[in-house]
Amino acid sequence: MIAQFKIVPIGEGESLSSFVAECVSIVEMSGVRYQLTPMSTILEGEYAEVMEVIKSCHDRMLELSDRVSMSIEIDDRKGRDDAMTQKVLSVKEKLERKKN
Repeated sequence: MIAQFKIVPIGEGESLSSFVAECVSIVEMSGVRYQLTPMSTILEGEYAEVMEVIKSCHDRMLELSDRVSMSIEIDDRKGRDDAMTQKVLSVKEKLERKKN
């Protein structure tokens, strides 16, 4: 499964990169495959391990802030491995065909 999530501490100022770094550290320590984007973090793995990482990030943000807002989007497709890479490659292949 692929899960994209974003956790935003409320009332902690304009720059949030230190909070993002806290979550990315948790993600890295988990060993779950991930991709950091400018607006969110994408995880790929089994449901339980992915949700545990998201929960750990949520718990840490609540230690650092009194209020957090979180969004999670999940794409769960049976029989798929390496879906993060495959989804991007599929689009790139279709773009190449359009150019030719």
